[in-house]
Amino acid sequence: MTPNPTPPQLRSSTNTEDHVEQPDAAIETPAHPATFAGLTSAQVEASRAEHGRNELPSTSSRSLWAILRTHVFTLFNGIVVASFALLAVLGRWQDAVFGFSAVANSIIGIWQEYSAKRQLDNLRVLNAPHARAIRDGEPADLMREDLVVDDLIVVRAGDQVPADATVMTSAGLQLDESLLTGEEDAVDKRPGDEVLSGAIVVAGSGTARVTRVGAHSFAAKLTAEAKRFSLVNSEIRAGINRVLRLVAILLLPVLLISINGQVQAFGGWQQAFESGAWRDAAVGAVAAAIAMVPLGLLLMTSVAFAAGALKLGSRKVLVQELHAVEGLARVDVLCFDKTGTLTEGGVAFDAAHPAADAQPGWQHALATMAADEGANDSARSLETEFTAELALPTVAEIPFTSQRKWSAISLADDAAAGTWILGAPDIVLRPEGDAALLAQVAELSERGQRVLALCFSAGALGDDEVSEQTLRDDRVGVAIIALRERVREDAADTVRYFTEEGVSLRVISGDDPRTVTAVARGVGLIGEHESGIDARTLPDDQEQLGELMETHHVFGRVTPTQKRQMVHALQARGRVVAMTGDGVNDVLALKDADLGIAMGHGSGASRAVSRMTLLDNQFQAMPSIVLEGRQAIANIERLAKLYLSKTSWAVLIALIFGLLAWPYPFEPRQMALLDGISIGWPAFVLALLPNSRRYVSGFFRRALQFAVPSGIVITLSLIATALLLQRFPQSLEQQQTASALVLAVTSLWVLGLVCRPFRPLLAAVLLGSITVLILCLFVPLTVWFFGFAWPDAPVLIGIAIITVLGCVALEIHGQLRLRSEARELA
Repeated sequence: MTPNPTPPQLRSSTNTEDHVEQPDAAIETPAHPATFAGLTSAQVEASRAEHGRNELPSTSSRSLWAILRTHVFTLFNGIVVASFALLAVLGRWQDAVFGFSAVANSIIGIWQEYSAKRQLDNLRVLNAPHARAIRDGEPADLMREDLVVDDLIVVRAGDQVPADATVMTSAGLQLDESLLTGEEDAVDKRPGDEVLSGAIVVAGSGTARVTRVGAHSFAAKLTAEAKRFSLVNSEIRAGINRVLRLVAILLLPVLLISINGQVQAFGGWQQAFESGAWRDAAVGAVAAAIAMVPLGLLLMTSVAFAAGALKLGSRKVLVQELHAVEGLARVDVLCFDKTGTLTEGGVAFDAAHPAADAQPGWQHALATMAADEGANDSARSLETEFTAELALPTVAEIPFTSQRKWSAISLADDAAAGTWILGAPDIVLRPEGDAALLAQVAELSERGQRVLALCFSAGALGDDEVSEQTLRDDRVGVAIIALRERVREDAADTVRYFTEEGVSLRVISGDDPRTVTAVARGVGLIGEHESGIDARTLPDDQEQLGELMETHHVFGRVTPTQKRQMVHALQARGRVVAMTGDGVNDVLALKDADLGIAMGHGSGASRAVSRMTLLDNQFQAMPSIVLEGRQAIANIERLAKLYLSKTSWAVLIALIFGLLAWPYPFEPRQMALLDGISIGWPAFVLALLPNSRRYVSGFFRRALQFAVPSGIVITLSLIATALLLQRFPQSLEQQQTASALVLAVTSLWVLGLVCRPFRPLLAAVLLGSITVLILCLFVPLTVWFFGFAWPDAPVLIGIAIITVLGCVALEIHGQLRLRSEARELA
């Protein structure tokens, strides 16, 4: 009975002409190869042979074997496994504890990617399993896969269109294409209009000729594109991969030099094999190789992201790829639709504008329409102003249809006796008598508001008027009703947060640009002087589009293809783009954005391709995601400084000691201990600490600028220790203990620099590491296990001096770096 108005500026661009269709009339078009009797059995077979069946490809996004190969059969896992096996054969199981990091890395990587694979493999745009078609002049229920090109299909309210088709007949056929095009309003379909697979029939019925099936249909092409495998763009992963590639290049030559150097240190190849000293040489070479590979950095990165994902999960944010936690910390442009983010969907009453000589009782008429049980969202929104106490009994009514775009009721009560008509202004108002009201409609429409018009006609509706559903010629405009979008209470605060944090916002909507502009202006996203752009006027050239995207913030009438082009245009200008969406129309843009975020109420396809899903559809969760991302990337930058410092000195020590044929200064088990106290367990704390530091690009560069000089200082300290030990000869165990002491103290100093500014927890971590080191040096069991033996007094004095000098050099370097980074991050 009550209307859901679609003013001229809000209608689909598909149907540009105003028209009123009779709901029960089927409109026919000229004959086509698929006649209204449908295909014959012979024609079906011929079409199937030429074009195939309506089977959607069942390709998987990525095979399980490919995932296993990526995460298991890697160069570094090969090194770890070979080293582990060698130590096991030599009976040195105590030195093989490093193998568990590689196992953990592989398990986390496989689990993460397999979870994403399952999401993509379950992606479906087209869910309707059955279809109705006309075959040999008779209706037939078919499986969707049995449809062929030129089949005549029958669609009714509630159906999902099973294949791309062209409308042949329409009896009030109306489709919800919001998931495909982004337009909220249902779209009337007339003969000759195209319908895409996946659209939902919300009203009426009709027939359509199938034009594309199987892999050629819209649904299949979209699904295939969405299933394309990709990983979220991650600066952290890219930085770590650069380190790993560099280590991979250096690993083999350094390892060969180290092996030869260790053998030469034990008297040469022949003597080493004859005396069995080759075993100690092999263990030293393994220690050198493992020290070069930053296995712990990979593991702790996953731990930091997993912790962030768990925290976000408690806030109803599902993280589908761990590196996505990093994403929003780097994002500088956030693109989103209006509905579900700035607005809740639907409309709310804004104001009533009665005519100067308005017929009394119009408030009662509106209250009666709003109180009706069948009232739609637009009419129901009037209840806030025109309460049920004002409603009157209805004598006769003409219900609302989207084709007619108006409804009417007759009231007998003296307070509002007569017939009242509510509908779209361009339909119910008369240019010759309602000029003032039409001018007001134009003004309100320019502000982006939805508008209803109320008219009055004396006398009640007759039976013939109700059956024929025609507008009365004597109607007079009474009032204009302005409706507005229901804006989320938290929308303005969320917009303000991103603006203050330097994240530029873009509203990309399928709705009318004036409507979108009004909402954006209301939440403070744009000022009074900026207006939205109609996407139908946008250039195809990417560079020109990018320039417009940089200077404008609101876009309406955007098609799914344009959403993807907009993402690409921003990325081409060096922007890191996040995209939120909920429909099939958003899938390709979500897929190609640096970070895709789906709304929980959205389509399965949008959720499948996104890196994150807001399960409770609350856009206000976005600042929490930003904070978790910032915490992860800031903490991992700290971890990278620790691990890359170790990689730096490990490469230099292996190379220099190998070239000089000096024994490698540590046992693998001693390396494991030193790693544990200076990097390993402190890294768990550092990975999980709160950290809201603003993200600034260049994480990898800053980490290297700190790590490489630190590694050089530690290397020089170890070389000085080796020279000291040549001056004062010691046993192998004493030499290794002296080197371990120097490495422990200098590495802990690096940890202290990374922990600054100190907090109570960070101070406790550092003190805890020092305590563990002291215990391991004095408890008999750990002394035996790690092979420690205290060097003589002259050596102790010498390594104390070397250590102090090394720590002073590290402190000077650290202070310079901390000040430089403070200026860069300010």
